[in-house]
This record gives sequence, C-alpha cells and structure tokens, in this order.
Amino acid sequence: MKKNILRSYVTGIKDQSHGEGFSKILRYFFPEFVTAIILYSLPLLIDARWIAHLQSTSAFATLGITNTILHSITKIAEGLSVGTIVMTGQLNGMGSTKQVGRALTNAFWTTIIVGALVSCVLYFGAYRLYAWYRLPEAMVVLGAPFLRVRAIGVFFTFVYFALIGFMRGIKDTRTPMMIFIAGCVLFLFFDYALIFGAFGFPAWGLMGSAVASVIQSIVMCLIALFYVLKNSTLRTYQIQLFSAFTSTKSVWELCKLSLPVVIDKAALSWSYVWLGYCLAPMGTCVLASFAVVKDLERFALLPAIAFAQVITFLVSNDYGRHDWDGIKTNSKKIIFMASISVLGILYLCSLWPVEIIRMFDFKGEFTVFAAKMFPVVSILAFFDVLQLILAGALRGAANVQVVMWTRLLVCAGFFAPLAYMFSRITTPHILIKCVLVYSCLYIGNAVMGLVYIRRFRAEAWKTKSIEVEA
Repeated sequence: MKKNILRSYVTGIKDQSHGEGFSKILRYFFPEFVTAIILYSLPLLIDARWIAHLQSTSAFATLGITNTILHSITKIAEGLSVGTIVMTGQLNGMGSTKQVGRALTNAFWTTIIVGALVSCVLYFGAYRLYAWYRLPEAMVVLGAPFLRVRAIGVFFTFVYFALIGFMRGIKDTRTPMMIFIAGCVLFLFFDYALIFGAFGFPAWGLMGSAVASVIQSIVMCLIALFYVLKNSTLRTYQIQLFSAFTSTKSVWELCKLSLPVVIDKAALSWSYVWLGYCLAPMGTCVLASFAVVKDLERFALLPAIAFAQVITFLVSNDYGRHDWDGIKTNSKKIIFMASISVLGILYLCSLWPVEIIRMFDFKGEFTVFAAKMFPVVSILAFFDVLQLILAGALRGAANVQVVMWTRLLVCAGFFAPLAYMFSRITTPHILIKCVLVYSCLYIGNAVMGLVYIRRFRAEAWKTKSIEVEA
C-alpha cells in the first residue's frame, strides 16, 4: 500500500493532462503567499522586534501570548470565510453568478453577528482569560487591557474576512493581497509611531501596538467594502450587500459548511493556547522562548498556509464540474511545492538560530534556550504541511465535517492530554520538558495527515455535496 501511495503521488506530480499546470498554480499562489506573509507573519515579527526594544521580557512574552489567543480568533473568522469560499466557488463554477451575490449577502450578515459576539466575549472576559492562563501578575496587568483594545479590531476583522472569502471564491487572489498590503503598511506606520512616540504621536509602548491593530482592521474593512460595492467588474454578481438575508436555507447551508471549519481551525489554533497554558508555570523566559519559536515556525509554514488557500478554491471550482482527477492531481502538485518551500525555510532558519532570536532579545535572557529548542522542534514541524494542504482540499470538496472531527478528536483526545502529562513531569531539565510538550502538537499533526490520506484514497469524499440556494 505504501508503494502504491508513493507511485500515485509521483504520477500525480508529473500529470500534465489533469488539473492546473505548475505555472498557473504559482500564479494563484504568489498573491496568497504575500497575503499570508502580511496576515500571519511580517507585521507580527516587526511588531515583536519593536516591542523587544522596550527591553521588557514580560512585555515581549505578553505580546506573544496575546497574539496566540488572537491568532485562534482570526482562525474562526477564517473558518467562516472558507464557508463563503466554498459556496461562492461552487456557484461560480456552475455559472450561477446571481446566486453568488446572494450567497455573499447572507455570509456578510452572518459574519457580522458572529464577529460582534466574539468581540464582546474578548472585551469583557479579558481579565478572566489571563487569570486562567496562570500567568505572572506582571503579564496579567499588561495583557488584559491590551487584549480589550485588540478586541475592538476583532469585529472588523470578521467583516473583511467575509468579503475576502467572496473574492477568493471567484478566484480573485490579487485584490485580497492588495488589501492586506495596504493594511500592513498602515499598521507598521502607526505601530512604530504609537510604541515609540514618533511623528508627534504619544508613546504608548505595548498599548500603542493594540491601537495600531485596531486602525489597521477598520481601514481594511472599509477598503474591502468599497471594492465589492463599487467595482464595475463585479456587477454581474448583482451584489446587494446591505439588503436583508435572502434565504434562510442559504444561511443554514453556510452555517453547516462554516461551523465544522470554524471548529477544526479553532481546535488546531487553540492547541497553541493550550501549549502556552502548559508552559506558563515554567516562567516568563520559557513563555518568551515559546513566543519567538512559534513566530519563526509560523513564518516557515507560510508557503503551506498560502497553498492551502489555493487548493481550497481550486477544489471547490473543480468540484462544481465533477473533475475528480483534477482535484487529486492539483493536491499532489501543491503538496510537492509546499514541502520543498517549507523545508528550505526551516533549514535556513536552523543554520543561524542564535543570530535570529537575538533580534528579539536585547537583554539576552532567553536567546540560548530558544536557540536550542528551535532546531529540534522544527524537525517535526514538517508534519504540519501535509495536514494543512489535505485539510484545505477536503474543505473545498465540502468534506468539512471529516476535517472537523479529525482535528477535534486528535487535539482534544490525543494532543491536549499528552502535552499536559509531559508538563507535569518533575525534572531539572526544563529544555527537554519544553520540547516534549511542544512536540506533542506536531505528532498530532502527523496523525491528522494519515487520516486525510486515507479519506482521499477512498471514494466517499466525492459523494459529499451541498445544496446551495440563495
């Protein structure tokens, strides 16, 4: 069986008669890669670098822990966006342009309601969340007000993700890229100005980063709204964004598609929150090491994240045409390209871990610890690539519940108890203990990848369909 899998994989990579060519996939990929850099890495790394200039390990660790929480919230918004991608993508593939516009209206209002609820929970529950984390008091004092400000921007994040889901569903990856670039430039300007008090702005330190993030979210939301409502090329979709829900059945279908994606993305992203919970008793320096290692590995995984977005909308469009061979071939080609990209970045980062981590630790309190931790954990990070791509492909084929149950069961039933068990080990070797806890996440990812491979090698994934009525 293993030989058959390998032969099928190699054959799929070489296949020129089915699916998209490598060059066309890369044309879809590069805008998504730029978007992923801006959304998940570059501004976060620069922000962390500037916060490091404050020479407060507590502030740096607080930023890292808060970004972990907010990353999981962003994944919820992204999950709703994937539901929009699948619905609009399949309708677009069938040529039902009017129904695409109606599906967008339903997705827009559904996302607004969910975004408002999530923002309120974060705003009013910030202190309780940090207390549950078992963080040092200095981090709680810094983190809770910081999170409450960031919660305001979370609402606008949900709104523009709904609009970007529509753009990706109709195979427009360039416009989201431009919106994210504009948001990134705006954030970096206000981030620098409000942290250090440059250009006549007040010096708010860590809180300045939160305010800059809110400004970024509001402006990106306004740009996305203006584009969707005013762009003449989108008139064929007859978009009436501010009308009422057009069909309760369409809303229910969106919820059925999105909820499993929200759960599976939240399960995986909240695994990092659980990692922070397990590592918190080991001290502020360990938490700071966790923050920088997590950010570096997330940077290395950016190609896989971008390719996962590409495979979702490619599969959703091919699914509408019942092009089963094209779906499998595209998946194999994208796994190949993502693997090469991620391995290359991880290798380069592992060559100079001390020099890289030192850029975020001016006091030298956690550089050595994090530099020893990074190469070991990076070996296992590769397992994330396979599960990311295959999960994206299964979502595009409306197999969202398969991905949801796999991630939920693996994260809750395997990763969480195993990581907690290792965190309770009494040992003077904190580095070994930290690596064991962190490694549980990637072993869980390997299990997910095996489940997804088994699903694709069966034929049941083709029978999943959605009844889209706008």
